Amino acid sequence: MGSLIQSVDWLAIAPPTITAVVALVVLVADLFLPEGRKPLLGRISVAGLLLAGLSLLLLLDGDRSTFCLTGVSDRDACSYTADRFTLVIQLLVLGGALLTALLSMSAVRDQRLPEGEFWFLLLSSAAGAALLPASRDLATLVVALEVASLPAFALVGMRRGDRRSSEAALKFFLSSVTATAVTLLGVSFVYAATGTLHLTEVAAKLAGVDPRLDTLAQAGVALTLVGFAFKTAAVPFHFWVPDTYVGAPLPVAAYLSVIGKAVGFTGLILVTVVAFPSYAEVWAPALAVLAALTMTAGNVAALRQRPERAHSAVRLLAWSSVGQAGYLLVPIAAAGYADDPAHAIGSTVAYALMYAAVNLGAFAVAALVARTSPRNRITDYRGLYARRPLAALAMGFFLLCLAGLPPGIIGLFAKVTVFRAAVDAGLGWLAVVMALNVVIALYYYLQWTAILFRPAEEEAAQTPAPARIPLPLGAAIALAAVAGIALSGAPQLVLHFASEALL
Repeated sequence: MGSLIQSVDWLAIAPPTITAVVALVVLVADLFLPEGRKPLLGRISVAGLLLAGLSLLLLLDGDRSTFCLTGVSDRDACSYTADRFTLVIQLLVLGGALLTALLSMSAVRDQRLPEGEFWFLLLSSAAGAALLPASRDLATLVVALEVASLPAFALVGMRRGDRRSSEAALKFFLSSVTATAVTLLGVSFVYAATGTLHLTEVAAKLAGVDPRLDTLAQAGVALTLVGFAFKTAAVPFHFWVPDTYVGAPLPVAAYLSVIGKAVGFTGLILVTVVAFPSYAEVWAPALAVLAALTMTAGNVAALRQRPERAHSAVRLLAWSSVGQAGYLLVPIAAAGYADDPAHAIGSTVAYALMYAAVNLGAFAVAALVARTSPRNRITDYRGLYARRPLAALAMGFFLLCLAGLPPGIIGLFAKVTVFRAAVDAGLGWLAVVMALNVVIALYYYLQWTAILFRPAEEEAAQTPAPARIPLPLGAAIALAAVAGIALSGAPQLVLHFASEALL
C-alpha cells in the first residue's frame, strides 16, 4: 500500500493552482460585493494572474515532477512535469491572460457584462491552459484541454441579447465538442494498443507495438491529433474562427487568438514529439499538409477582406491568425523528419512568443478604436496617427512584426527560424509554400499600416478630440509594445531558451 501514497510538489503546480484558487476567490467575492464595488473583481484577477506569473521564477532552478507512478522502473512516468518547455508556455499563457485581463477591465464595464461570471470564467480557462503544458499523460491533457475550452464557450456568448454573440458561442461549442469526441476516441484507441496513458510509457510501448494492433494504434494517433488541430484553427477545423471572433467581446477574441492557439500547439507538440515519435510517418506528413493548407486558406481569406465592411478589422485579424497558425505548424511537422526535434519545436515556441505579444497588442489597439468606432472597420483606422500618434505607431509596429518586416525584428527572425526548420528537415516544398504566403500576407499588413498614417477624411477630421485612454487599456498596449521591442532586441535568446529541455 505504501507505493500508492504519492507526495504532491506544491511548488511545481503553483502556477495553475494559484490561478484556479483566485478564480474561486472571485466567484465567492462576487456574492458579497455590492454592485458599485464589482470593479474590484477585475483588480483581484489581475493581481492573481501576476502572482501566478511570478511563481514561475521559483521554478527556474531545475525540472520538477509530481504525480508520478511508483513502483515502476521508469521514473519519467509522471503526470505533471515543470521543465523549461512547460515554464515558457506557462509564461506565454499567464502573460497573455494578464494582458487580456487589462483589456477586459474597461470592456466589461462599457458593455455591461456580468463581472463576477466574466472574471471567474477567464481565470478558470487560464488555469486549464497553464495546466496543459505540464501534463504528461493523455488523460490530464484532455482534462486540461477541456478546462481551458469550456469557460471559453461562455465567454464568447457573454453579451446577453446579442444574436451574433449567441450564434458565435453555439458554433464554437458544437464544433469544439465534436473535435473533443474524436480526440477521446483516439485516446481510447491508443490506450487499447499500449495499455498506458503516460506519454513516455506510450512512446516506449508504441515503438514495439503488437503488429496486430498496429492499425488500431495508427488510427488512435491520427484521431488524437484532431482536437488539438481544432484548437490551432488548422484547416479544415478553422471555419468557426471569423464568426466567433466577431461575435465575442473583443478581449475574448484576443484571448482565443493567443491562448487558444497556445493550448492547441502545446498539445500537438506533447502528443507528437513526446508520445508518438515512433509514428512520425503518420503525423508528420499530415501536419505538413495541414500547415500548407492552413497558411494558404488564412492568408487568401484575409486578402479578400473589404476595408469598408463592418467588423473588417476583427475579421482580418481572425483570418490572419489562421495564416499564422499555418506557420506555427511548420516546425512541428519538421520535427517528424528532423534529427534534432527539440530545435524544430523551439522554433514553434519562439514564434508563438512573438505572435502572442504582437497579436494581443493589435487587438488592444482594435479595442481602443472600437470605443469611438463600434463597427471596427479597417477604414476607421484612417488618420489614427493624427488622432492618437502613439497608438498608431504601436499598431504599425505590431502589424510589421506579424508581416516579418523591420523594425519588427522578432517577426522577421521568427519567420526565418521557421523557414530554416522546414529546409533542414528536407521539406523544401513546404518552405516554398510558406515563402509565397509571406509575400501574400505582406499586402494586407502593409495596406492596413499605410491607412494608419493617411490623413483622415473630412468628416472624421471634424470630430471632437478623442477621450482619454483608460489606464488598463493603455497599459495593455504599452506592455505588448515593450514585449515586442524586447523580443526584437534579443531574438536569439528566445530561440535558445525555447529549444531546451523538451527532449
